[in-house]
Amino acid sequence: MSDMPLLKVRDLSKFYGKRIGCANVAFELWPGEVLAIVGESGSGKTTLLNCLSTRLMPTTGSVEYHMRDGGYRDLYHMSEAERRFLMRTDWGFVHQNPADGLRMTVSAGANVGERLMAIGDRHYGNIRRTASDWLERVEISTDRIDDQPRAFSGGMRQRLQIARNLVTGPRLVFMDEPTGGLDVSVQARLLDLVRGLVNDLGLSAIVVTHDLAVARLLSHRMMVMKDGHVIEQGLTDRVLDDPREPYTQLLVSSILQV
Repeated sequence: MSDMPLLKVRDLSKFYGKRIGCANVAFELWPGEVLAIVGESGSGKTTLLNCLSTRLMPTTGSVEYHMRDGGYRDLYHMSEAERRFLMRTDWGFVHQNPADGLRMTVSAGANVGERLMAIGDRHYGNIRRTASDWLERVEISTDRIDDQPRAFSGGMRQRLQIARNLVTGPRLVFMDEPTGGLDVSVQARLLDLVRGLVNDLGLSAIVVTHDLAVARLLSHRMMVMKDGHVIEQGLTDRVLDDPREPYTQLLVSSILQV
């Protein structure tokens, strides 16, 4: 593990007029670390994720990324083209609804292959072979490589979206409610798969979820948000087993009572 943070976030805020999206968020993310951002609907976690992933421009603050050349760059001082390149190569983004992260009218193989072409691979045989390997890794039969995602189940689409994101060997993956809308049995398989891939590849990830079980299974560290503010953060097991803030205690106890 590198001794330099991958991401340095300072005083990040996003306001919609007088309404707070998120306010004064600060943290560091380390290589190989998975951070869960949890909270109820409307807590600001998705706004924060969108600011971190440059999908939304923050009102104030900075997000510095440790580039492959060893230097740090403020994401919001980059050009749009530089940010797009980062999103295509060094980063992944897994949407809650797989249709938002896939091209539904091209084949499964083409969905994975597009990301390889974005980093300069032009050899059709290599692209198809790599796509086939990745379908296997995410438990999709390779004889489905020419099928379109719209012929897949929700769980298969989500696994295909994960393959599409991870095929380029990104260093940082953002996940927005990755198991939302899936059946419980499908969720469990997907979470096992994601945890295995994150460990095998040494990825850093930021996972937004309202499900504390997902946070416990996937993350090393956790931030709890309420009304746009981070009210508690720490190692995941510590926060869940010994929550200090009354709101966090309420969240944890409500899960245990279900």
